[in-house]
Amino acid sequence: MTTPTIRRSVAKQVSEAAGARVGALQRGYLKDESWAVAALAQLRGGAGKLPEEAHDLVGLTGAEGLYDEGGLSETEEIRAEAALFLAVTLYALHQQSRSEQGMHRRGVELGAAVRRLMPPGDLDVPILERFKSVGAAETRAALAERLRQIVSLLRRESIPLDYALLAEQLYLAQTPEGMRQVRARWGRSFHAYRSTDSGDAGSTDKDSR
Repeated sequence: MTTPTIRRSVAKQVSEAAGARVGALQRGYLKDESWAVAALAQLRGGAGKLPEEAHDLVGLTGAEGLYDEGGLSETEEIRAEAALFLAVTLYALHQQSRSEQGMHRRGVELGAAVRRLMPPGDLDVPILERFKSVGAAETRAALAERLRQIVSLLRRESIPLDYALLAEQLYLAQTPEGMRQVRARWGRSFHAYRSTDSGDAGSTDKDSR
């Protein structure tokens, strides 16, 4: 008797595809492998854009991983490819010139990463307003550009982010009521973050797995 296959949610497929691609790029980049250095340089050009604006990046984002199980509707494909594209290109921007530490770290949600940009026990109003504007984005284009601005700030301070989780959330944000739920998660992680005495140094290759 054949055991029926249980299909993963599309959001989880996006997360796994992003994790696999970003993880491979990070490992290669930290080892100074030429293919990874070149790929990240190309992918950076897509940060803040949408897939349809960067046809030259076809084949570089790991989108083939979205189709391993098949069965996606056209709407799911569009949302999944957009979420994966945003996550991978934003990672490429984040990792730029950070050859000693990986900027992809599992478990670091966007809200917590943004909170680390601010002094402990205090709020930086301009950064907080930028963070709020991400959740208020009404189009994919606005979301892409506002995330690019936030990632640029994270890169400046060498604060890592979980790009597999971000990709999953970017897929969900495109579904009905999805952005409201994602915005709530970002808010919770922002308020729940607490600095540690040992610090939060940037990730290494092991963090990408």
